[in-house]
Amino acid sequence: MTDGGRRLPLRMAGRLPEAAPVFERIAIVGLGLIGGSLALAAKQAWPQALVIGVDTNDVLERAVHLHAVDVGANDLVVAADADLVVLAAPVSANLMLLVDLPEYVNGDCVVTDVGASKRTIVEAARSLPPRLTFIGGDPLAGAPRRGIESARADLFTDRPWVLTPRNGRSVAVAQLSQFVRGVGAMPVEMTPEKHDQLAAYLNHLPQLVASVLMRAVGSGVGAEGLALTGRGLADMTKLSASPPDVWKDVFADNADQIGAAIDALIAALSAVRGRLGDGAAIEELFDAAATWREQMPPRAQL
Repeated sequence: MTDGGRRLPLRMAGRLPEAAPVFERIAIVGLGLIGGSLALAAKQAWPQALVIGVDTNDVLERAVHLHAVDVGANDLVVAADADLVVLAAPVSANLMLLVDLPEYVNGDCVVTDVGASKRTIVEAARSLPPRLTFIGGDPLAGAPRRGIESARADLFTDRPWVLTPRNGRSVAVAQLSQFVRGVGAMPVEMTPEKHDQLAAYLNHLPQLVASVLMRAVGSGVGAEGLALTGRGLADMTKLSASPPDVWKDVFADNADQIGAAIDALIAALSAVRGRLGDGAAIEELFDAAATWREQMPPRAQL
C-alpha cells in the first residue's frame, strides 16, 4: 500500500469461470459495513468482475486482506473506467461526491448510492451529465456494528433493496436490479418521497427510539440497575450500539418525515399513559401489536 491515491496491486489468483458480471468494473466509494459487504457479495457473485475500492488507506488494507476489493485508492481517480459507481459514504459525503464524479469518471456509467434517505440526493443527481445515470438505492439491511470488520457477503440475502429511479424503467434500472438480485437482495422500486416516508417509520424511528430508550433507562437506573438487565431490554435496545456518524446525516436529511413518525409515537404513548389501569385497553394494545407483527415477513421476525 502506498499513499497519494496510488493503486493497490490486483488480486487475480483463484478465479474460476462464472456467468458474465452485470457490471465488469464496480467502484464502491466507502468500505464500511454496507460498502464492504457489497464488495464481498459482488466478488462472491462475479469473481471475474473488477471490484474497485475508494477509502482511506488503512481501510483499503483491511479490504484487500478480506479479499473484498481487487484494486483501490484513496481518491476517485481509481474509478475512472467504472461501469457502476456505488456511493457508500454517509449521506452528506455522498452529496459532495456527486459533484466530483463527472471530473473523474470518464465514460457512460450507472451511479447509485446506499443512503437511508433519498429525496435530497435524487434531486441533487439531476445536475449530473447524461452519461452518468443516477438511480437512488437503499439496501434495507444492516447491523448495529459498523466498519469493514463487520462486513459479510450474505448481509443482503433475501433483504429488500429499494431503488428510486428518476425516470421510471430503463436499461440502467434493469441492469441495477439484476445486480441487486445477484448479491442476494430483492429489488423494490418506488419514488424517493415514498421511500423516505416508509423509511422514517421502518428504520429511522426504531433507531431513534432504541437510542432514546437506552439513555432513559440508563439515566433512570444507573450502572447498578443495568447489571440486572434481562433479554427483553437488551434485544429492544440493540440498535443503540450504532455509531452516530451515519445516522446524524439521515436524521437531518429526513427530519420532516421522522418528525411525523415521532409525533405519531408520542400520541400513541400518551393515549396508553392515561389508561395503564384499564385492562381492556392494554389487552387491545397487545392484541393489535401482535396482529401487526404477524404481517412482518418471517425473515424480519428472527
